[in-house]
Amino acid sequence: MKVLVASNNAGKLREFKKILNFKNIEILCPEDIGIYLDVEESGKSFEENAFIKAEAFCKASGMISIADDSGLCVEALNGEPGVQSARYTGRHSDSDDDRIEFLLCKLNGEKNRKAKFVSHVCAVFPDGRRIDAEGELFGQIGFEMRGSGGFGYDSVFLPQGGERTLAEMTLDEKNSISHRKRALDKLRNKLGDVYA
Repeated sequence: MKVLVASNNAGKLREFKKILNFKNIEILCPEDIGIYLDVEESGKSFEENAFIKAEAFCKASGMISIADDSGLCVEALNGEPGVQSARYTGRHSDSDDDRIEFLLCKLNGEKNRKAKFVSHVCAVFPDGRRIDAEGELFGQIGFEMRGSGGFGYDSVFLPQGGERTLAEMTLDEKNSISHRKRALDKLRNKLGDVYA
């Protein structure tokens, strides 16, 4: 059985393949089957955006399609940047560093640094069924960027109880605790009820 990951992100594809490692399921990316979609993430939640992407790729391919939507939610900013994590400054073309600087400026002088990463994954089937799962990683926002690994807000996010940012961890260390790993583990269990 073939399953399509509704993303052009090579890092996400590797992570999906590693976690959803059923013997009878082959994980493919859009490039593998010649599909090129640019899906507008118009939802108001991670769940809505994941479904929008998964459904679009499922309709285009006729295959089971899995998508995720994820981002950072900061308590003192009422959950910002949330679903706007990649567009937090208002410009999608800005770099990770630009978005981090914008975030740190908004938190300037704020003592409450609690935050969480959220990942929502959705699998859509050609017959209309869907399976959803969500994972969270709790922590806090540091006062400066540290580390050269990872991407997004990793260099200012310190997981709960840790002293290193996600960007200071190895890829294996980060992936073992990440919000996406937690969401995919839950999805894997739900898929396993049907396909494992």
